[in-house]
Amino acid sequence: MKFSTRAERIEPFYVMEVAKAAQGLAREVAGTREPMIFLNIGEPDFTAPPLVRQAADRAVRDGLTQYTNALGLDELRERISGWYAARFGVNVPARRIVVTAGASAALQLACLALIDAGDEILMPDPSYPCNRHFVSAADGRAVLVPTTAEERFQLSAAKVEAAWGARTRGVLLASPSNPTGTSIAPDELRRIHEAVRARGGITVIDEIYLGLSYEEAFGHTALALGEDVISINSFSKYFNMTGWRLGWMVVPEAMVSVVERLAQNLFICASTISQHAALACFEAESIAEYERRRAEFKARRDFFIPALNRLGLTVPVPPDGAFYAWADCGEAARRLGVQGSWDFAFELMRRAHLAITPGRDFGTADTARFVRFSTANSMAQLQEAVARMQALIG
Repeated sequence: MKFSTRAERIEPFYVMEVAKAAQGLAREVAGTREPMIFLNIGEPDFTAPPLVRQAADRAVRDGLTQYTNALGLDELRERISGWYAARFGVNVPARRIVVTAGASAALQLACLALIDAGDEILMPDPSYPCNRHFVSAADGRAVLVPTTAEERFQLSAAKVEAAWGARTRGVLLASPSNPTGTSIAPDELRRIHEAVRARGGITVIDEIYLGLSYEEAFGHTALALGEDVISINSFSKYFNMTGWRLGWMVVPEAMVSVVERLAQNLFICASTISQHAALACFEAESIAEYERRRAEFKARRDFFIPALNRLGLTVPVPPDGAFYAWADCGEAARRLGVQGSWDFAFELMRRAHLAITPGRDFGTADTARFVRFSTANSMAQLQEAVARMQALIG
């Protein structure tokens, strides 16, 4: 069977390959004194809060299960608009909000709407691998620009200007970022957008972890920079609805009808039940619960990052958001007699029954030296993980 060159260009998602190996070992060690601890997948251990689950039940019971408009429920778009006003002090009209089948669908729609064959999109290295694959699937080319700890592992305006070429269409950013948990400083983000705008390009920014921001200096939506910013968001992370497959995008008004046409053909609409459930995310009781959980995520970060540093798994830039730690494993790998993050991750899995993610997925700029830990797990599990690593490499 002959497959398309487009399909052949898409690399394996190595996070999931590691996860399969971890799941296999987990079955072998289940019930032992050291069952597998999973710090490899970026999925909150919290699930949707009570009001959201109740709203889903009502939708099913009341038969609210048929297609919605491709742009999403009008009431949900209004609720999202209200969230931007209340949380970020930014006016985002509901007519510019498109509800999607997860942030993944939003990124696919953005790429298909904006990228022609051969167009180049600048992205930081390291960055979330699926983002560059969305560009590739639209017949564009992701250009990974190496970044440093001094730059918070984010693009700078100077690097955007230096990397811009004849085929460059724009930038795809993420703030906070997966895998680093770092955000772009607001002033730098403004300079990046001005540089892109001056060249007639597009600024697309993944803000799916924006609700999980912990520092006053960050946590500001890029939508404040102007109506030409395209923001991707999700109900998966802050709102704890990963398997519900629901997200949204905010686009310039002129782009709404284009995205609508694409969505009608590719997806028809996002899950109707999930949309009705998500209305309850914005109730005061739900927001209070989400904020309690955000404080718990911050407490986990504040425990885990110093612990990693003490173990020699240095985190060069403390994460200001999300639930990740991007750690240099060079010294720890040497202590275990292995080289590189891939072998280190499997050695830790084998000897400590601890699953983490090697840097291989996230780019090529020194990523073989780094591993990603997810702190989207209970404090007790994080404490046990630290104890096991201390016994192994401390």
